[in-house]
Amino acid sequence: MRIGELSRRTGVSERLLRYYEEQGLLHPYRRPSGYREYQEGDVEVVRRIRTLLSAGLPTVLIAEVLPCMRNDGQKLIPTCAEMLDDLHKARARLSSAIDELSASRAVLDEVIAAAPPVVKPV
Repeated sequence: MRIGELSRRTGVSERLLRYYEEQGLLHPYRRPSGYREYQEGDVEVVRRIRTLLSAGLPTVLIAEVLPCMRNDGQKLIPTCAEMLDDLHKARARLSSAIDELSASRAVLDEVIAAAPPVVKPV
């Protein structure tokens, strides 16, 4: 299938599909004309990429773990034990970022709470 069809079937823009290829996440066949030709299985690969991106993983890590992921119809399942350490590290980075954002929110809450009450015009 061509890139437009893959885009329609996955809801991912053609531009993003090209980016996924640049990042080594998708590997379409190139026709002599230069057109990309995708396989049926690439629909599922794009869905896996989207799931891993929504989990906060960077594309560099996704490129490493993607070959070790399968889908049971409801969720992604890692199939290579050696990648679990990388996933745990990514989760720790997310937890740290959440903690930092929570602390920032608490400081902002203090600033907002210190504001004088708003006087309504009579």
